[in-house]
Amino acid sequence: MAYEVLKSEIIYPGRAFTIRRDHLRMPDGHETKFDIVEHGGSVIIVPLDAEGNLLFVRQYRHAAGLDLLELPAGVLEPGEEPEACAAREIREETGMAAGKMDYLGGFFLAPGYSTEYMHVYLATDLRADPLEADADEFLSLERIPLAEALALAAGGKIPDAKSLAAFCLAGPRLDGLK
Repeated sequence: MAYEVLKSEIIYPGRAFTIRRDHLRMPDGHETKFDIVEHGGSVIIVPLDAEGNLLFVRQYRHAAGLDLLELPAGVLEPGEEPEACAAREIREETGMAAGKMDYLGGFFLAPGYSTEYMHVYLATDLRADPLEADADEFLSLERIPLAEALALAAGGKIPDAKSLAAFCLAGPRLDGLK
């Protein structure tokens, strides 16, 4: 017997996500409820400049109560292709455009409760080409040499799961640059 959805209902229809409650029958026949965050997906970019620096943004994250160092990322607009989103987000968050954008893979951000799937891109051949940042974003750009960024990640100084996962996907492409 597989998992069977008995009923789904919208609990909260939000701007950035929707919360759905699914009533399920488990393989053993037992019934339970799952609250799911429905999210349209997102991108994260690993921007590497010509000097071997990674471009990070530092921003305040209210849920964490901290300023966090993160790789640039953003939410897909309805109907937007991930690569177009990545090209827009890197310009909004770092002021740089990528001459080359390579797809590295993707991952579910928190599959225990969310449908959000993140697409990861390596951005190279960077050039200045800023777009205006979103009104609710207050970011500062930090260029960090690759070896230092990896040491920060290994030392727990980048406590952002999406940035760490993007590092893992980018690793084979970055190995020769350390």
